[in-house]
Amino acid sequence: MATRISLLAACAVGFAVTIASLAAYVSLRDQLHERLDSSLLARANAATETTLVKEATLSNIPADFLGAADLRIFLIYADGTVIPRANADWIAPLTPEELEVASGRLDQTLRTIDKGGGDSRAATVEAGPGTALMFVQSAEPIERTLDRMGLVLLLVGAGGIVAAALIGLAVARSALMPVRRLSAAAEHIARTEELTPIAITGDDELASLAASFNEMLAALAASRSRQRRLVADAGHELRTPLTSLRTNLELLAQADRRGGLTPEQRDEIFTDATAQVEELSTLVGDLVELARDEPLVRTPEPLDFADITSHAAERVRRRAPDVAFDVHTEPWWVLGEKQVLERAVTNLLDNAAKWSPPGGTVSVRLSDGVLVVADEGSGIGEPDLPMIFERFYRSADARTMPGSGLGLSIVKQAADRHQGVVSVANREPHGTVFKLSLPGKPDEEAHTAPDPRGDPKRGDDVGADPARSTPAASRGR
Repeated sequence: MATRISLLAACAVGFAVTIASLAAYVSLRDQLHERLDSSLLARANAATETTLVKEATLSNIPADFLGAADLRIFLIYADGTVIPRANADWIAPLTPEELEVASGRLDQTLRTIDKGGGDSRAATVEAGPGTALMFVQSAEPIERTLDRMGLVLLLVGAGGIVAAALIGLAVARSALMPVRRLSAAAEHIARTEELTPIAITGDDELASLAASFNEMLAALAASRSRQRRLVADAGHELRTPLTSLRTNLELLAQADRRGGLTPEQRDEIFTDATAQVEELSTLVGDLVELARDEPLVRTPEPLDFADITSHAAERVRRRAPDVAFDVHTEPWWVLGEKQVLERAVTNLLDNAAKWSPPGGTVSVRLSDGVLVVADEGSGIGEPDLPMIFERFYRSADARTMPGSGLGLSIVKQAADRHQGVVSVANREPHGTVFKLSLPGKPDEEAHTAPDPRGDPKRGDDVGADPARSTPAASRGR
């Protein structure tokens, strides 16, 4: 990065120096040539008032003298005659404009003469009837000045480019120092997995980047903490049914060695083992669903929440024959995922059936998109209410009953996934009321299925596993 910035600075300065040098060189060249032309014209016009315009005068001036003085003077007649004749070839051929000056049709003219030894400028002015006076002077001093000027500009430009590259490199290294610290911190975190925040200095864009990096570290630390808590809680919850299952298997093995068990005892052990296996299956399914890292592809569709509630009530009624279900629903169409909503409603009803006494009634009401599930249980302690939807949270009373403490957390997750709200409260004189509210409309036309050609939306939260339909029957207390 520092090298690229240095090269960029050098290129920018080089371009600017090149443009400035060309402008200075061209400006100086034009100015020097303009000065030479003005000087020649002024001197030639002044000479027309002297005896230089006489043929005898120019003929008597030695040619070597004129060459030594770096100034050549010629008298031109309208018929093309050049005086002095000995040097006539030096300016030949004459241009039509110069002959027109000698004829009086032009006042003056300028041209460049190239004779191999260098360029010369020739100024021709009218000197009288049928006569013109030409002054010729070498431009070699101007060319030498321009050559020196070009060399100086080249050296200065090269020095400026090198200086700009060095300064750009120094500035880039200084400016990128926070980036290097951030990179070193990221490498240290990747190597040691220590999520230590980075010290922030200043208030520029790099400081903002460091702050965002610290926020990412905080989120990563929180995620790691939740993951560790999930593993610890899962290990704790799995230990109980596994221990019970192993105990039953050991009893069966010992009984076979001692002569066997009675049919009643064997059936009791098998019933207990079957219950433990079912509890393990439910717990493992809940853990897989809640701990899934990859986001699932969401396929929402128009659903009648009333049908989902009725079907869930029928399933739970078969599993809890000692509890009555009073179900009343009104149509309410939502745009959602069927498996997720069915699992959430089933968990609520299973939870209510588990805590209702034998012969009790679970009231299920769905009106205006609000599902109300009320049981006749003992209620929830006030200290436990804020924690009831946390993963693996179980109150002291709930720890003696089957369940993993994951059912209500799945309900909360499903509500969040569908932009809904779930809440819990105690009812008088006893029991608990759960409310699940989902956005929707009372008629199906209010929702249209998403275009199957479009890209599916990605869920922010984790939904139910479509391959599993066994609901969780646990209450988080």
